[in-house]
Amino acid sequence: MESPADYKIEPGPDGPTASLSGSWTADRLGAAGPGLLRELKGERRIAFDLAGVDRLDTAGAYALIKAAGPAFDLDRVKGRPETLRLMKLVGEAARTKVVAQPGPTGFHELTIRIGKGVVNVASEGLETMVFLGHLLVVLARVPVNLVTHPKRIRWAALVSLIERAGLDAIPIVAVTSFFIGAVIALLGINQLRQFGAEVFSVELIGIAVLREFGIVITAVLLAGRSASAFAAEIGSMKMNQEIDAMQVLGVDPFEALVFPRFGALLIAIPLLTFVAVLAGLFGGLVVVWNVLDLGPSFFLQRIVDNVGVENFWVGLSKAPVMAAVIAGIGCRQGMEVGVDVESLGRRVTAAVVHAIFAIIMIDAAFALMYMELGF
Repeated sequence: MESPADYKIEPGPDGPTASLSGSWTADRLGAAGPGLLRELKGERRIAFDLAGVDRLDTAGAYALIKAAGPAFDLDRVKGRPETLRLMKLVGEAARTKVVAQPGPTGFHELTIRIGKGVVNVASEGLETMVFLGHLLVVLARVPVNLVTHPKRIRWAALVSLIERAGLDAIPIVAVTSFFIGAVIALLGINQLRQFGAEVFSVELIGIAVLREFGIVITAVLLAGRSASAFAAEIGSMKMNQEIDAMQVLGVDPFEALVFPRFGALLIAIPLLTFVAVLAGLFGGLVVVWNVLDLGPSFFLQRIVDNVGVENFWVGLSKAPVMAAVIAGIGCRQGMEVGVDVESLGRRVTAAVVHAIFAIIMIDAAFALMYMELGF
């Protein structure tokens, strides 16, 4: 067993000599370093005898140099050649002063931030393409697996996620859409009343809810509800190295984790959109009935005659695209989580923000496309 660090100071005509013994290492140094510093404080010439030292590491060498202070002289150190080389190396490092480099300022700092932003955007785009390619490969294997290996599809996870993303979201989607429909009706009635055309608020409600607000409200709510949940669930598994363990066992994380969530939203969003449309129309009906005293039969008849079912199909056609974008963004951000909690929080936030931004952009693209097609 190694003996702890110890020392003995002997006075001399050319200054004191510190004879060291034991192991001057980080784990055996103990109180010897601070004690030597106190006893040698103020000495102008100090010699070290390291012949009796069993082991010396950088921590012990630095303790000796710190105790000697300005009086440290390598020529007055006695010891083995390797000990002297270590003392020289640590002494040079201890005398080196760190020069603080001034950080970029002004326009230089702005260009650096812009450059980093461009690089980050390019990196995110590349990672997104990699994720999309892997997902497309998994989706292409699904029909084959249905015929040859149906057990590879995780039906239990798929059904559970449909319940969580679909059935459990019905109350919040219905309530939100009800009040959106009511607000549209109030605004429409107040504006059209100036022209004596309050009755046309029924058409306004029908077109707004069927074409836009039914799917947009549903998608935005699921972006905040499901995209964040997907990112948090997969991200926590990534932090705990569960995804790495799945890959070691030969399980494709895209088949086990991404595809069930992707499929669940593809099924749930059209159904939730239908619920949102019914709730939004009901909210508008209640306002029209109470404010204009127009009954439900009149309201529904004008919807059928003047709005038509084609507006419902226009709104519903956006659902699969919204589902794919929400599920893809949530799962992709979860796959990018690092090993720290800060990364998890940053990716969950990015999943919600990116999903909502993508929903608005997709809805605008669909509006332009249908306008050009005349729908």
